[in-house]
Amino acid sequence: MKNFKAALTKLPQTIGRRLVEGAKILQKGDARTRLSCLIMGFGSLTHGQVMKGLLYFAFEIFYFYFFFGFGWQYLKDFGTLGTAAQERVWNEELQIYQRVPGDNSMLILLFGVLTLASLVPFFVLWWLNIKSSLAAQQAIENGKKPNSFWQDLKTLVDERFHITLLSLPMLTLVCFTVLPIIFMILIAFTNFDQSHQPPGNLFTWVGMTNVTDIFWGDPVKSATFFGIFGWTMVWAVFATFTNYIFGIILAIMINKKGIRFKKMWRTIFVITIAIPQFVSLMLVSKMLTDTGVVNVLLQKLGWISQPLPFLTDPTWARCTVIVINMWVGIPYTMLTASGILMNIPADLYESASIDGAGPVRTFTSITMPYMLFVTAPSLITTFVGNINNFNVIYLLTAGGPLSLDYYQAGKTDLLVTWLYKLTVDKQDYSLASTIGIFIFLIVSTLSLIVYNLTGSVKKEDQFQ
Repeated sequence: MKNFKAALTKLPQTIGRRLVEGAKILQKGDARTRLSCLIMGFGSLTHGQVMKGLLYFAFEIFYFYFFFGFGWQYLKDFGTLGTAAQERVWNEELQIYQRVPGDNSMLILLFGVLTLASLVPFFVLWWLNIKSSLAAQQAIENGKKPNSFWQDLKTLVDERFHITLLSLPMLTLVCFTVLPIIFMILIAFTNFDQSHQPPGNLFTWVGMTNVTDIFWGDPVKSATFFGIFGWTMVWAVFATFTNYIFGIILAIMINKKGIRFKKMWRTIFVITIAIPQFVSLMLVSKMLTDTGVVNVLLQKLGWISQPLPFLTDPTWARCTVIVINMWVGIPYTMLTASGILMNIPADLYESASIDGAGPVRTFTSITMPYMLFVTAPSLITTFVGNINNFNVIYLLTAGGPLSLDYYQAGKTDLLVTWLYKLTVDKQDYSLASTIGIFIFLIVSTLSLIVYNLTGSVKKEDQFQ
């Protein structure tokens, strides 16, 4: 968090330094270096670095071909996302309807983002081209021979080897993570929904309409968002800390001295992990229906006269998913806690026992501080995972029971399951994208703040 703030604060200074450096380069450079601003590689080529100069020049030719031959046709319509939709026109001569191609808002937005993003590597290489020309010029002025192409290439496996190693991962990160995120964010500022499906029906920019609808513009959407957001936070807290606390207690009970058949008990609880989770959850969802095994058995035993609304009543359904999640999740925590408990020094417990500390005091003063210190980052990850815990909710209740008070959502829906329904079932991509942005903001903010407040970060070098 501190590094991010520092980088953000220094950004204007960095840009300013680059501009000053650029002015100095142009001032120091000769005519050939200055001409490199227009013809990439000209300075390197005329200063004896033929291969490097040709590569820079070839890149410039290729980029202009890409930009004006492909990207510009989409970038010029980026402000409107298209004006002419695909149409069906009656052909009098053939006596049939023919499709007349039009604009495609999706392609305009997608390739427009790609074209704008391509400006970044272009300007980086343009800058390197000018610096390379100046370096070659200064080497000649000092009576030295500029580095050859092969000498520069060798540095990529020596002092600049880190660039060689990180180039491909960074490229894939930008292409498959950063650009899709930018594309998704931009979708949130359009009206891309079921009624605006290109190429037949174009979508366009609507500004902050989707954001305002969620907060105050549309009463139903606003009630749905805040209702689901509240339940998502409640679910994440209960799903995380019930599994965490009860998993630790279960591990302590199994590891306690005098307990026999420890391996057998661990095996029994681990069976829930061995079975694929989606199989267990779907089976349990069938067992808890009004005509399922649980209700039928309870009625036959005479304990109830009417089926219990495990999945049909909002309160019952929410309690049910929390309990079932405990059954699925506690064994994972138990396994993690078992390994950590075995590493807690036994003399700590012996000293506490001599001082008269009971089991509760020992748990709160020794076991939990040790566990929290070691598992705090994992606990944060689990909490974030539960905010986006799609499987448990969707496979047990499918977000139900449905409610007329909510917009395309049910009482047990999380933000992520609501997003899924809006995308897959209703094709309301703009609203789903807006929700996705808020999920990202919530998760990233909570993660960064809580992580930097944990003892694992603050006292890493002090832990014994």
